[in-house]
Amino acid sequence: MNSSSIQTSRNLRPRRIVVKLGTGVLTTGIGKLDTQRIKAVCAQIATLRKLGTEVLIVSSGAVGLGMGRLGLKRRPTTVTKKQACAAVGQSLLMQTWQEGFTPHNLNVAQVLLTHDDLRNRERHLGVKATLEALLGYDTIPVINENDTVSATEIQAMLNFGDNDTLSALVASLVHAEYLIILSTAPGLIDYKSGGQIVPVVEKITREIEALAGGTKSETAVGGMVSKIAAAKLAGRAGCGVFIASGAEPDVIARLLSGQGPGTFFAPSGLPMEAKKRWLAYFQRPSGTLFVNACAVPVLQEKGRSLLAVGVTHATGEFAAGDIVNVAGPDGTVIARGKTTYTHLQIPEISGKKGEAMATLFPQRKRHEIIHRNDLALL
Repeated sequence: MNSSSIQTSRNLRPRRIVVKLGTGVLTTGIGKLDTQRIKAVCAQIATLRKLGTEVLIVSSGAVGLGMGRLGLKRRPTTVTKKQACAAVGQSLLMQTWQEGFTPHNLNVAQVLLTHDDLRNRERHLGVKATLEALLGYDTIPVINENDTVSATEIQAMLNFGDNDTLSALVASLVHAEYLIILSTAPGLIDYKSGGQIVPVVEKITREIEALAGGTKSETAVGGMVSKIAAAKLAGRAGCGVFIASGAEPDVIARLLSGQGPGTFFAPSGLPMEAKKRWLAYFQRPSGTLFVNACAVPVLQEKGRSLLAVGVTHATGEFAAGDIVNVAGPDGTVIARGKTTYTHLQIPEISGKKGEAMATLFPQRKRHEIIHRNDLALL
């Protein structure tokens, strides 16, 4: 990478980073750990810690390790079998990380998360406080999805799955300056231009997303599609994202100094404040409010609250206080927020102006469907 526009900022010593490692980086096959590579990563992270950089690890590999120990050749397709693999592999994974950090006098801390841990505001703040406390004790938090209990997420394919999304959520949660995603991919490759790695992505456009591909590995779940999605999510929180090969020597330090191979995704504009990030990215919407064409610029450009006069209809079932998507007439989701009305009330109030709303609900002091303080643009 040689973009002068980001070189100066990347030469500064970061205060906090998140490093995500894919299954392909940690293993040499199903259930076979690459202990030498893990030791090398631990040494790189230990060096960063000595320089004052706090590091959190998001580690894949539990299901893959469990598959190896149980003699499975293909990733299970049923929830219970995936959970069994994760239960067997998780302890092996943590043992390996601790063995890698012990020579550097560093302790690891296992943190297992489900989506609900980040969706519920109280638990969301509790997870953040716990991670801050662990960093305060000079430990290395090793974070993974709690596959052994997150049956709903696995069954509905709404789990973090590839851990790329999880790493972006963690980076956003702890206000990390950089997220480093290490995998078997050397970066974002432009096959239309001779297979060259794209060194810097200033903005994630449809053309950039079109360069992504999936994965055919029996242990991996993600691919470049999920990595770009993670970069987009983390970028909205003001976090720069690197995607590089975990096989590269001393890759973490080289990336942070601007000398490493791979792709750097620049943060997109000003970071969203904490509550807006929670609304936008940590929630699983219960339904969708559709708005008319006039309401779209009012929300996007003027930063107003969503009023009943701009709502046309709704889908899904939700209660007052639930998180819902806000979509334009063409179905494109433009925002996410906390509704003050239920799905049963929407048909009655859609298109109504202030006077009519006051007549329908005289006991209410405010009549916004979603107040602007509870609305996050996407």
